[in-house]
Amino acid sequence: MRVRVATTALGITAVLLAVPACSTDTTGSKHQTPSSRTGKPTEAAQESAALSSAALESRLLDERDLGSGYLPKPERPAQHDDVTVIGCPTLSELGGDAATGGTLAFPHKAEADFTYGGSSSEISEELYSDSVKKLSDGIGRIFDAMTDCPTYQVVAGGTPVDVTSQKLPAPHAGGDEQWSQLLTFIAGGRSTVVKQTAIRDGNLLLVVSGSPALVDRHLDKALTKATAPS
Repeated sequence: MRVRVATTALGITAVLLAVPACSTDTTGSKHQTPSSRTGKPTEAAQESAALSSAALESRLLDERDLGSGYLPKPERPAQHDDVTVIGCPTLSELGGDAATGGTLAFPHKAEADFTYGGSSSEISEELYSDSVKKLSDGIGRIFDAMTDCPTYQVVAGGTPVDVTSQKLPAPHAGGDEQWSQLLTFIAGGRSTVVKQTAIRDGNLLLVVSGSPALVDRHLDKALTKATAPS
């Protein structure tokens, strides 16, 4: 399975496309914290069938769920620049695509991206469905690779981006497994801070990325809607 890191439009790609315009000051400690992963996959005797992409789409947060001030973000054009990871062999092994963001290569998926208040603050939600083992192994491998190196550099299309990764304690939001990290991207003297939290609940995987305050504000709501009985 080809796996790509789930930083979506808020990760390195966003920094490369809009370095002078969208930036935030780097805040918070850069010391490592305990592992971001909690829980473990369970082998169910009869696992539920994977949800279709259409079913996942209906479980995404929308503007009514988020509240006033949120606007859908236009989809970015696909980028095809060559990507090189410097200083992190573990991430390099996943390939250049893994360093620049995108979607996980699971067959059933849905995604929504929003900006807030006309500022550089953004939030992205991704939903995936597959077998418990594939979801757990796929997202776990990516988070482990991204946090294996506290600092590294990515060069995409000739633009160098310095990256700092920090594991965060997993939130107590529910689900069977949880991962969380804080990423800081620095390019052209500008920095962008992205919080990313993933929660696996059965055969459904939720990934919320974006400005740390917005991720904290909407994570519980996203999980509740994503896992609500159909």
